Amino acid sequence: MDAKPRVLVVDDEPEVREMVEEYLNGHGFAVAVAADAAEARRLLADGPFDLALLDVTMPGEDGLSLARHVREAHGCGIIMLTAAASVVDRIVGLEVGADDYMPKPFDPRELLARIRSVLRRLAPGGHAVGGGGVGGRGAPGAEGRSLPATAPGRQVPMGRCILDLDGRRLSEIDGTEVPVTAMEFDLLKAFAERPNRVLTRDQLLDLAHNRDSDPFDRSIDIRIARIRRKVEVDPGKPEAIKTIRGAGYVFVPPGGRRSG
Repeated sequence: MDAKPRVLVVDDEPEVREMVEEYLNGHGFAVAVAADAAEARRLLADGPFDLALLDVTMPGEDGLSLARHVREAHGCGIIMLTAAASVVDRIVGLEVGADDYMPKPFDPRELLARIRSVLRRLAPGGHAVGGGGVGGRGAPGAEGRSLPATAPGRQVPMGRCILDLDGRRLSEIDGTEVPVTAMEFDLLKAFAERPNRVLTRDQLLDLAHNRDSDPFDRSIDIRIARIRRKVEVDPGKPEAIKTIRGAGYVFVPPGGRRSG
């Protein structure tokens, strides 16, 4: 029997921790809770976790700093809890690598849906996650590195990297893995499957499964900037993912002809 997905809840409000722990435990998750970043770091060291739910505002080390540590050292999914009106928190959260954000106060049913969405995107092949563990996040891709530009075999050259669509893995040409968040991978996948096609921000939000009622579509621009720092030879002069002024973005495979 598969292990339950493990979720770490970090919040300095006891009521929030207790409510989330009880609710997620009742829906097939194994939950650990922490009141601050120091306690969270100890639990993470004992890990592993499939997802961390991090409050932005906490005494001592804040959630954004902790998110950066989680992304760099542990690689699990991240959902930030933010004040409803704090767009700045959301932007910074995306910059440090959060997969999603949840405004406070929140309905636990919506939180559950967002958790499942992130875990589904992290699972190999993007399969749904129910009571089973995520597993296989770092599955290695095929060893071949000499690939055609269109890569119908599910590995796609992209700038200085290779995107393994089946293994949900981004790596440099020499095989070194490049960490990406769930939504960053889904954006890369959307581009890889639609080469030389201009995609609007709205289309990218839909394709990356991040469409909701919040008109925060500039999150796409933030994530594109992060992706470019990972795949472009020169992020200041992108050649793989180009901006089409007034329209959106386009992925140009190696040898592609599109300019702009």
